Amino acid sequence: MSKISINADRLLGRLRELGEIGRDPSGHLTRLAASDADKLGRDTFIRWVQTAGLDVRVDRLGNIFGIWGELSPDRPGPLLVGSHIDTVIDAGKLDGCYGVLAGLEVIQTLMESGKVPDFPIAVAAFTNEEGVRFAPDMMGSAVFAGALSADAALGAFDTNGSTLGEELERIGYAGAEPVGFFRPRAYLELHIEQGPVLEREGVDIGVVEGVQGISWQRITVEGQANHAGTTPMSMRRDAGVAAARITTFLDELANAGAGALVATVGCINFSPNAVNVVPGKVSLTVDMRSPDLTILKSAETRLAGYLDRLSGQTGCAISSERLAMTDPVLFDKDLVRTIERVAAARGLSSRRMTSGAGHDAQLLADIAPTAMIFVPSVGGISHSPKEHTPDDHLVHGANVLLETVQSLSLA
Repeated sequence: MSKISINADRLLGRLRELGEIGRDPSGHLTRLAASDADKLGRDTFIRWVQTAGLDVRVDRLGNIFGIWGELSPDRPGPLLVGSHIDTVIDAGKLDGCYGVLAGLEVIQTLMESGKVPDFPIAVAAFTNEEGVRFAPDMMGSAVFAGALSADAALGAFDTNGSTLGEELERIGYAGAEPVGFFRPRAYLELHIEQGPVLEREGVDIGVVEGVQGISWQRITVEGQANHAGTTPMSMRRDAGVAAARITTFLDELANAGAGALVATVGCINFSPNAVNVVPGKVSLTVDMRSPDLTILKSAETRLAGYLDRLSGQTGCAISSERLAMTDPVLFDKDLVRTIERVAAARGLSSRRMTSGAGHDAQLLADIAPTAMIFVPSVGGISHSPKEHTPDDHLVHGANVLLETVQSLSLA
């Protein structure tokens, strides 16, 4: 099969343009799901999809699809590529967006080459992958894959009391299509690694075999607020101290796992949050991840046991609420081997790896053969303005995606 290559200038230009949407006067990029900035990003993406000549469909969850070819109810659905365009707070410009825009570029390149695939190909931009404004994360793909009901997702509240359904209506992206109106024959997602391995090892392409399992919890510690100067240490029920001990316990638990477990306390809120008051209540989030489900469940059990003991030691009432739980996922072995062959044929080095971050692909893997392609992240940094991948690596990854799609869809 003859090699073709993506239009690098078009891909990189679109990444730069989308990366400017949602910047505040200080230059910080934030494009949370169903926000005004998200609307502008969606509008821009749809404009590009229409320019390419694709059929645009939007479902109830605001998931956007650009489809090349005719969908038929009595035939398997399209080969699907994509990711998401919502961001975290103070984000980089590549996470998610690279996969969506590279997916669009792959389809546009194939169309311009005159090649006609054996079946439809579509690009997806899934809603609320990050889960920053509405929980859980990977919401659009979860509903698409049948792992979460549409009503539950649309009824999710943000911190201001607005629901996702209300906000999608407000910005004009509560689509007409039922969620899951087609079933993809396969799904491919291109992404920056968001970790340091590929850059450190000098490898061009990460061939992703699967995704770690993720456990999210919110822990609430209730002690007693009191005067910081007049309350003896022995008579305190200090929720702040209990929260600190939970954080230390998780750090020790993960470090004892020899790399098989990572744990993070990412959010913590004190009440009344005053310099001269013993904290009466603390809420904190826990993020634990492992490629081994047994290890992840064991960590949850050990944390629960520790919370019981800590409550007795500190006199604080401690409760936990599950925010999200996803099992480790293994990707399709044939797709993984295809990506390896394509990378080698392009003269690019590759290695197999497990994703430490969650992705829409792990939900799609439940309903279709799925795999992911990684490109290096400078310094392993992501979810940060310092997130960066050199242009040549971005182009290499897009060309690997292009040739993988071509090998799967063209006889």
